[in-house]
Amino acid sequence: MKTDSKRKSEDKKEENSEMQEIPGMDLDNNYSGKKPLLPEGTEKLQKEMEKTKKEFDKIKALIVKKYPFVQAIGILAPQAIKLFVEDEIGENIPPEELQKLQKKNHLYVIIPEEKFKEIPKIKKEMIAEIDKIKKEVWLYIKTPVDIWEACLDSKFEMVSAIGMSYPLYDTGILESLRVAEIHKALVLQKFDKYIVSYVIAGSMVRGDVTKESDVDVFIIINDTDVKRMPRLELKERLRSMIFQYISEATALAGAKKNILNVQPYLLTDFWESVKDAHPVIFTFIRDGVPLYDRGTFLPWKALLKMGRLKPSPEAIDMFMSMGDKTVKRAKAAMLDILVHDVYWSVLTPSQALLMLYGLAPPTPKQTAGEMKRIFVDKEKMLEKKYITILENIIQAYKDFEHEKLKEIKGAELDKMLDDTEDYLKRLEELRKQIEKRSQEKTVEQIHKDIFDLLEAIFGKKSQAETVSDFEKLVKEGKFTQNHLKILYDVITAKTEFKKGHLDARKVDNARKNASILINDLIEYSQRSDLMAMEKARMVLKYEKDGKPARAELLHCNGVSFLFEGEIIKKITDKIEPSNMKEVSECMANQKLSKTLEINPKVFELVKKELGNFEIVL
Repeated sequence: MKTDSKRKSEDKKEENSEMQEIPGMDLDNNYSGKKPLLPEGTEKLQKEMEKTKKEFDKIKALIVKKYPFVQAIGILAPQAIKLFVEDEIGENIPPEELQKLQKKNHLYVIIPEEKFKEIPKIKKEMIAEIDKIKKEVWLYIKTPVDIWEACLDSKFEMVSAIGMSYPLYDTGILESLRVAEIHKALVLQKFDKYIVSYVIAGSMVRGDVTKESDVDVFIIINDTDVKRMPRLELKERLRSMIFQYISEATALAGAKKNILNVQPYLLTDFWESVKDAHPVIFTFIRDGVPLYDRGTFLPWKALLKMGRLKPSPEAIDMFMSMGDKTVKRAKAAMLDILVHDVYWSVLTPSQALLMLYGLAPPTPKQTAGEMKRIFVDKEKMLEKKYITILENIIQAYKDFEHEKLKEIKGAELDKMLDDTEDYLKRLEELRKQIEKRSQEKTVEQIHKDIFDLLEAIFGKKSQAETVSDFEKLVKEGKFTQNHLKILYDVITAKTEFKKGHLDARKVDNARKNASILINDLIEYSQRSDLMAMEKARMVLKYEKDGKPARAELLHCNGVSFLFEGEIIKKITDKIEPSNMKEVSECMANQKLSKTLEINPKVFELVKKELGNFEIVL
């Protein structure tokens, strides 16, 4: 039987089926002491279960006493045994051997990751102790890292089985996983169409979870296929129902309190945060583990690991600072450490500046070429001698890697360090040049985006008139004073930047705050559009063949459309057949207004078509 856990991710087809609990067991840390709920006439089986309970209590006591660092002991459900046996031994296990193993009790023991190397020894000792009780037990000894690696291998069914195992002993990890698994099952059962990723993070994944710890859960909701309601409305509807399931999952799991901390994200908003390199999102992607994923979260995680996601300004600061720190450390290091440190101290900031310029992070092999192509040949912002320094250091690293460079003279070492310091100072200057250009584009863009939205709401006016109209909306309570302050700040940012007074931090703050105003302006505009469209819709009540019937009348750009079940008719000066394509094209070009003018002749034609009718909505 294998004892080493698998620690590499493999792409496999996702599965999603929840494991059932073992009958007759509650979900506390120990057996409840209550008799299992068994069918009538099974008194003998009941006695056997009581005997099994005592035997497992002995096993638990033995393990916990000898190995106090054990985090959890769970009894796997019979339905799950095949999954674990095949994962441990292989899928080609003979049926008769599998059948024998399925008759045994399978214990899943979780120990801290730092005890990983001791697993063979611990397992041998545990099996020896269990054999004394003469109980047929198949033992798995794993660390939390093994569980999360299974998630990263898309073995969601196995992880679900671990969470739904009967907790013989638990310091918190099984309860946390169980609550999350039950909540996931409830959410997927209701919203499977919209959920693309269900991810856990925080102390549970770090390995320091306790009974008092919360479980951080991130749920990513696909809003790219939503056409009948605004995205924010979809988010709020799903959010309220997802939150309702927390208490239900907690109760079903037998937990003492609500330990789930759920954060829903719309897929489009989440991707925007990824592109914006929000530190919280980067941390979530880096540390999070999916309990369910439809090919969304795991690719992000892989891209981040490869360095293909654009870092935040804070991350760029960190990369740039590596140079100064590593130069000092490199002066006192041995050759291999020195060459590595110098290499990364010039390479990483170079990649950071290429990313700041707007390119995807290049590979180490491409970096020198890209620096020359962009900053020397195209932008004329960098002198060629600095590319020579970069190329020489990269070549020295390659020579060291291929064992061509086995020692370095003091004079060569001093020159390499001097060149590195010179190169890093020049990159700092280059960064300021790039940021200045980027800031100018950023300030202009956010100013344009905001005033384009305001123009859509108020019409084309001067900046002063537009601001005055927005101030009126603030007084009416449709926007807050904070929105008005953001608008003033964006105007001031543009003015100050033209005078050369604005720095990178202020530009970044203006951009982040502007996104709040932009999102709320879009939402306000959408609400206004929906209200105007609602005015253009009427529900008609009439009789057809002596029975009550309903039709719908939609007014659009001087044309009306009559809907009778699946039949659509267009009404101008006459009634003629139409279709949904024509309706959609008209609505796409709809000129929304606060007032609605309808040709009275429309109602005359509707009356000829339907007979007497009544407008009910």
